[in-house]
Amino acid sequence: MRPPMRYLLAIPLLSAMVFVVLHKSELYRSTKYPRQTMSHESYLLRRACEAFIEQKKAFVWGNLLKTSMGRFACSHYLVHNHYITSPLSAEEAAFPLAYIITLHKDFDTFERLFRAIYMPQNVYCVHVDEKAAVQFKKDVETFVDCFPNAFLASKNEPVIYAGISRLQADLHCMKDLLESGVRWKYLLNTCGQDFPLKTNKEIVRHLKGYKGKNLTPGVLPPGHVLSRTKYIHKEHIGTDSSYMKKTNVLKQSPPHNLTVYFGSAYIAVTKPFVEFILNDQRAIDLLEWSKDTYSPDEHFWVTLNRIPDVPGSMPNASWEGNLRAIKWNDKASSHGGCHGHYVRGICIYGTGDLKWLLKSTSMFANKFELKTYPLTVECLELSLRERALNQSETQVKPSWYF
Repeated sequence: MRPPMRYLLAIPLLSAMVFVVLHKSELYRSTKYPRQTMSHESYLLRRACEAFIEQKKAFVWGNLLKTSMGRFACSHYLVHNHYITSPLSAEEAAFPLAYIITLHKDFDTFERLFRAIYMPQNVYCVHVDEKAAVQFKKDVETFVDCFPNAFLASKNEPVIYAGISRLQADLHCMKDLLESGVRWKYLLNTCGQDFPLKTNKEIVRHLKGYKGKNLTPGVLPPGHVLSRTKYIHKEHIGTDSSYMKKTNVLKQSPPHNLTVYFGSAYIAVTKPFVEFILNDQRAIDLLEWSKDTYSPDEHFWVTLNRIPDVPGSMPNASWEGNLRAIKWNDKASSHGGCHGHYVRGICIYGTGDLKWLLKSTSMFANKFELKTYPLTVECLELSLRERALNQSETQVKPSWYF
């Protein structure tokens, strides 16, 4: 049965409307990231992301920047998944970075983080929680084996939230990274729910601006955290849950008459500082003293970096460094609220947070969940890749475009 004539007459008009819509959308194209280099999925994603940033409604079905670990041999995996396989500038090649990534779950989110921070001149140590699922460990090991400049930590800790094991996980990777042979300039520690907000070149230039100083944001401890180092805490590992348990036993004073500071567990530090951490008696004794404190990674780095004679120290520093963008639930008045949901007082970012994230001056943000809010991760990933390739001073390979 033939359709009525009025429907046939409407087809040219509808085609013209579609053409106009698509033509107008070309106004969003980057002149250095041309439309013909983008996949259809990336093009649709960009339009959706622009709508989210403008706080308009948009709909995308499923993940568009899909990954395919396990479906290809390593050499084909890197190409098929758009990994950047050579430095984008001489400046970046001369300033390699070392990364620590600590994981316990959510392989897909980790894979996106790794792709976003991956550069062939950098080096990556991945620590997997000893308590993680067997299959998760196997997946991470298979993945890491695809990259000559990435490796698993030589020792895995059963990580307890706020316990010494979390700090020791970083220390294991620090030792491994010193032995890697890569002449890296700065080390950054991350977790599997982080995501970068800056390109590798932007991170390099940000760190170079500190002229060899270590970034360990922190201050003298406020009253509500004093008990963390005043009383002995013990790690409890149970069949159902693991946690830190406070006792009423007072701790001895810190070794070497050190003043204990309170700050971020996430840092950006130089190679000489890492060598100091692992070899100087003051650092070794502080680590031993910290083993029965609560969340020692929030006082260990910052305390040592306030000692005047330590390599790259910043004795008078505070919270500077722009390391992490975090939306805390008790700071909603300053950041406009969380458009995802809170976990342990920290926002898991939704698409409504994209505008805030893209305006941030921080190098990284925390926290993300690909399964819960996939477009938040994908919009950031697409924006970051476009900016990185636009900044490139070398020939861009077609496979690097999403």
